[in-house]
Amino acid sequence: MAASAPTPHAPGFPAEGRCGYYVAKKKRFCRMVAAAGRRFCGEHAGAAEEENARKRILCPLDPKHTVYEDQLAKHLKKCNSREKPKPDFFIQDINAGLKDETETPEQLVPISSLPEEQLEILIKKLKKASEGLNSTLKDQIMSHPALHDALNDPNNGDSATKHLKQQASILGNIEKLKLLGPRRCFVEFGAGKGKLSHWVDIALKDAEEVHFILVEKVPTRFKVDGKHRKKNSVFQRLQIDIQHLCLNRIPVLSRERLPVVGIGKHLCGAATDLALRCLVETYGASREEGSEEPSAKRIKNEKADRDVDAAAEAGGERNVAEAWTPVAGIVVALCCHHRCDWRHYVGKDYFRAQGLGAREFHYFQRMSSWATCGMRTAAVEASGVPRTRGDESEDGEEHDGGGHRGPEDRAGTLPGSLPVEEKERLGRLCKLLIDQGRLQYLQRRGFRAALQRYTDPGVSLENVLLTALPARAPSADTTA
Repeated sequence: MAASAPTPHAPGFPAEGRCGYYVAKKKRFCRMVAAAGRRFCGEHAGAAEEENARKRILCPLDPKHTVYEDQLAKHLKKCNSREKPKPDFFIQDINAGLKDETETPEQLVPISSLPEEQLEILIKKLKKASEGLNSTLKDQIMSHPALHDALNDPNNGDSATKHLKQQASILGNIEKLKLLGPRRCFVEFGAGKGKLSHWVDIALKDAEEVHFILVEKVPTRFKVDGKHRKKNSVFQRLQIDIQHLCLNRIPVLSRERLPVVGIGKHLCGAATDLALRCLVETYGASREEGSEEPSAKRIKNEKADRDVDAAAEAGGERNVAEAWTPVAGIVVALCCHHRCDWRHYVGKDYFRAQGLGAREFHYFQRMSSWATCGMRTAAVEASGVPRTRGDESEDGEEHDGGGHRGPEDRAGTLPGSLPVEEKERLGRLCKLLIDQGRLQYLQRRGFRAALQRYTDPGVSLENVLLTALPARAPSADTTA
């Protein structure tokens, strides 16, 4: 609202010492106190005055805020949106996948606009590719004593209780895989407020030499990692996209031989693939080979893994038990398959082996949202608790936009020839197929990987947990 100097049509003049800004909507002058010698209060200091006119413009770095035009040069030097110096652990697109592997499919249309015969062909390909896959996942719903008091807090709301149940089950699975222990580094991808690392730290109690690296690409409010001041555990937060993260260049990991445990609660879409590549290729393989950065040749060549396996076999069980593995394990809750990306996807070889490519992947990842489009009401009824926007996302920590709803997950956009139950089944097959590619990727790189349900659908519709242990590690009750 533009400022206006006192005019005859205004109902009088401002009281002495008060702001001279006329608020037309309220038909009165602002009642805030103006500083001595000033005409306007701090809130209305930008009001136009004939004798001292100042204009506010959009910040060229971030149009979400404005700045005085005559102070633009000074503002650009301190604006939070300015490009900051890149940290040492930033390497452009190091985890994005090789550019020469990127395939750009032909012009694609929304699924709702696909001719019925093309949709039928896609569905036939999906069913053929998923033949033989075990679509019935094992229930691995667990808990952990560290969250006992929090789970039984009567002040918890429905949303808080659901998040605590998920964190407790993930923590229980981490313990079942024997990944809780001293002298290791937990890397939480998509950390948000850092609550998963918080509970891991609580569960570890006084374990020695435990480091936590929390990776989040956007600034986050109400972080909990700042509350930890224990001498035996160190928290470090990195504001960086996983796509550009090189763990080898983080001082604590380059300086000490700490095994890394990758964890994440609801790691959306392509972020899962970026995290797997960051752990398995960028960090794990390069540490075993003694190099800092992965090359295209090393990414495609598994000779190093075969050599290590052969050496371990030749050395006997004692050497296997003593072998140091850079990545001790991976425990990640999956979600939002509709946000996957072909370039970043780690299972491209698996898709190609099934006669599928970028075009099929594009449609399958969009169809994956069908898995939850009709289950929301059922999940609500099963839980007996009405769902709110906050149930899907804890203050935006897990999902942008506050939900799982995918691009084809809207009323009126799904092909009407398919019943809802069939769409849900096909959506689950799409998720399973995408996740199967991730399992094979891990298995080919020396991991025992598995998928399991870690919580009830009434708690979260995205309830699948991906776990992986090095094949050379002692058995921890996980199957591929």
